[in-house]
Amino acid sequence: MKTKYILMVAWVALALTQVSCEKVSPQGVLMAGTAVEDRVKMSNQYYKDYLDEFNINMVLDDYTFLVGSDSHLTTDPGRMDEMFAIGLEGGDLLYTHLGDIADTKVEYYITLDSLVKQAKHKFVEKLYGINSKGYYYPIGDEEDAEDYEWTYDQIDFPFYPVVGNHDITHNGWALWSNIFHSSFYEFPVLVLTEEGELVIDRFIFLDTASGTLGRTQVDLIEDGVLDGSEGYTYRHTFVFGHTNIFRPSSLEFASTFSREETFFLLNQFEQWHASIVFCGHVHKWDERVYNNVTFLTLDSMSERNSPNPGDYLVRVHVKKDGTLQWERVHMNYVAKK
Repeated sequence: MKTKYILMVAWVALALTQVSCEKVSPQGVLMAGTAVEDRVKMSNQYYKDYLDEFNINMVLDDYTFLVGSDSHLTTDPGRMDEMFAIGLEGGDLLYTHLGDIADTKVEYYITLDSLVKQAKHKFVEKLYGINSKGYYYPIGDEEDAEDYEWTYDQIDFPFYPVVGNHDITHNGWALWSNIFHSSFYEFPVLVLTEEGELVIDRFIFLDTASGTLGRTQVDLIEDGVLDGSEGYTYRHTFVFGHTNIFRPSSLEFASTFSREETFFLLNQFEQWHASIVFCGHVHKWDERVYNNVTFLTLDSMSERNSPNPGDYLVRVHVKKDGTLQWERVHMNYVAKK
């Protein structure tokens, strides 16, 4: 209920700013008509202040992660609910989303926020126990280890989205950022290899919702903000953004980056030694390899855009020996009539 009222107040406040032309920024997060420059500045500040929220514990074995895109959630949360269920059942280390997560009405974001909270509850219920002190600990570990004096709120639900163009229309950034906070961030997954070496698989999330990185984001990338942690070996780099880099075919219209930014990004992916770059936006599947980087553009998982069951998700398998495999994952949900 608390989030419901926060979202409703945010929506009313931002509606009023359209008349007064003044900016509203409670807690430094909300702003009317927020452009990419302001979104990135807000996101980067939040990222620096709350680095602990962007954290995955060390991985000692193979792991998988799940990717979805363009759910365009409205009154029917069926496909998003199914994505979380697939991730939990499949034991995925984390879930990512490539933007356009919901259409911009406050009631849709109230539904989305409830859905994420329900998914976290199921996640914690399956993977954590409660010890004699009332703290949570990962099932399979020592129950009363002092390292696991965690409360429910201290457990992070590993869902990492980027913002899409539909997420920022009609002042939607206020709603999106109330739930997910940052649209520009990076985090490492520390992996202990078979040889006992500690390496990093890094996950980089870019704000491409406006079809441009903007000057601030380019500067931060060039300054090395998303270059990860020093002193470790990077094994894989996975990049997530909304706007597609390549068109599915030359005959199809799809808004992409300017030529200069496309060249910048392609060069940056090569410098990062990216293994896979994930995009959405165009609502059509596309896969290709360029400069030894795999580019996967996902179809829309929305039940309105894709009403029939289909392979709308991607699961990436990261082996302990460093090898990669990916597969498309089937979704069965059909909208209620």
